[in-house]
Amino acid sequence: MIRGRNESVRKLSLLLLFVCLPLAAHEIGTTQVRAELRKDHTYRIDVITAPQALLNRLEKNRSQGLSDQELQARLQRLAQQFANAVDIRFGEKRSTPKVSMHVGNGAVIIRLTGDVPVRAGAFTWKYALIYSTYALTIEAAGQEPRRIWLEGDERSAAYAVGAHIATPTRFEVVRQYFALGFTHIVPLGLDHILFVLGMFLLTPRLKPVLTQVTTFTIAHSITLGCAMYGLVALSPRVVEPMIALSIAWVAIENLTTSQLRPWRVAIVFAFGLLHGMGFAGVLRELGLPRAEFVPALISFNVGVECGQLAVISIAYLAIVSWAQRRLWYRPRVVVPASMAIAVMGVVWAVERIAG
Repeated sequence: MIRGRNESVRKLSLLLLFVCLPLAAHEIGTTQVRAELRKDHTYRIDVITAPQALLNRLEKNRSQGLSDQELQARLQRLAQQFANAVDIRFGEKRSTPKVSMHVGNGAVIIRLTGDVPVRAGAFTWKYALIYSTYALTIEAAGQEPRRIWLEGDERSAAYAVGAHIATPTRFEVVRQYFALGFTHIVPLGLDHILFVLGMFLLTPRLKPVLTQVTTFTIAHSITLGCAMYGLVALSPRVVEPMIALSIAWVAIENLTTSQLRPWRVAIVFAFGLLHGMGFAGVLRELGLPRAEFVPALISFNVGVECGQLAVISIAYLAIVSWAQRRLWYRPRVVVPASMAIAVMGVVWAVERIAG
């Protein structure tokens, strides 16, 4: 009787063991993620995982037997690819982090850092390079740490951060919106880059370039300010195709003349008004802090101007400074470059109208 009962207990224990083992193995993985949302409107996210497994997923191969130094060097080269595999959002705004890596003691720590947007929406996290369950720990100023278990590449539940992060100072607002304005041109604004290059290619002499850039700046500053104050509004479905057509127009005109004509300045001014509406659309998505509305608006505009000047400076130093006096400069540089810009403008216009 006792022996039969012991046998039943043993079988039940084995059954429970086999049931619980997969659950435990499923829950305890080699990857951990710790997110810290700071008072200074920055974040730091540490991803701790097995370096060899991470390398195999990024390179899609099964290389083995690498030293810590070799693993770190190869992973560091794939830092941008890793950044593309994580999705850090504050509301609908996706944040692109800076990535650093350190390999040691059988683990790699990938540190992701960046700025929390002004008037940040709820924080969410998604990691595409994992297939098992892992823990995400979130720490925000003045709050108890929160741990969330995530299954593979699922997105985390939204975590409200606005009330836990201090209001940024005026200097922080100016710095952040200057950077947003600059990066909206370089490297993110390829359409605006091509428009600026189209203006520049007409003639590389300083006076015509400055005349066009100043006219363009005045124009887009007018509509950017008016749009942000709600004085003018135009649908992006109209603005975006017209911006693309403005790129094509300026490039095509470069093929027909090499002199700055009065109508060119008027056309650049009109197109500047359009581009200002495009910049306003970007700012609406980002949101402007009510308490620092004017400094944020001005610093964004200054950032845009610095981005444009950077494009012109790079173009001048790369080609024009040594090639502008050559007989082949116009047929070999201006004409083919303008043709390529015109084609891109037409293609974008068709895509934006169709979309």
